[in-house]
Amino acid sequence: MIKGLSRAGIGDVGDIEAFAEKAAKHGFEAIDVSGKELREWVERRGLEAAQETLRKHELRIGSIGLPVEWRADEASFREGLVELARDAEAAAAFGCTACCTYILPSTDQNAAHFMALATRRLRICAELLGAYGISLGLEFVGPHHLRTRWANPFIWTMEETLDWIAAIDRRNVGLLFDAYHWYTTGGTKEDILSLRAEQIVHVHLNDAKPLPVSEVLDNDRLYPGEGVMDLQGFLQSLNVIGYKGVVAQEILLQQSPPDSSDTLIARSAEGFRHVYRAAGLQ
Repeated sequence: MIKGLSRAGIGDVGDIEAFAEKAAKHGFEAIDVSGKELREWVERRGLEAAQETLRKHELRIGSIGLPVEWRADEASFREGLVELARDAEAAAAFGCTACCTYILPSTDQNAAHFMALATRRLRICAELLGAYGISLGLEFVGPHHLRTRWANPFIWTMEETLDWIAAIDRRNVGLLFDAYHWYTTGGTKEDILSLRAEQIVHVHLNDAKPLPVSEVLDNDRLYPGEGVMDLQGFLQSLNVIGYKGVVAQEILLQQSPPDSSDTLIARSAEGFRHVYRAAGLQ
């Protein structure tokens, strides 16, 4: 499985070239960025020079974020499709095959109507992405405090998300599988072993504080190997089902650490080495 890094939890790493250089320096093999970053990079440096930078650092683009506002009004959704097409074209030029978004576990909208609208909208996004060879990853969000943050409960488990993916009915839609949300929804190794590798588009890695699961906050995460989550079992189970894609760190924090980005990335890299070794992986 490919060790990846997102911008979350590593401080200010600068532009995409600086991010790539720092990630590669500490042994990461992929970076998660936005499609807008890729487009601006190409405009600034040219496609061949940008691609050469990644080749030089032996890096790939792990995923881009979905730029479409699919949760709000129809006009906003339609406007975002133009940007999605541009982002997808840029991502495809770098061989990126994953575009991801998250699903909040509650909503102020009527949940049934929201589901109908969101199903149609995400299907359209998937169709557009599919034209560029890109899959759409949907991330269920587990922390308990977000389940009642808005008026009406929505979905927050792996099983529910898989059912929704089936309803969207596009072959290029799967899970963005985040270890933190697996943990906060009471996920087990057996749950992971029930999956097929092709059902997973992208993976996030992080850790949790030693608190009751119901008290764990979404934006109060730890670096891999520093908390209580069974990351050994998480990674071993992914390996058993044959997942070979990117496992990218995502550490959401209440405030930025005072350390430099180099220090934080080094801390992240050591965390990856620790949990990968514990799982018997290279």
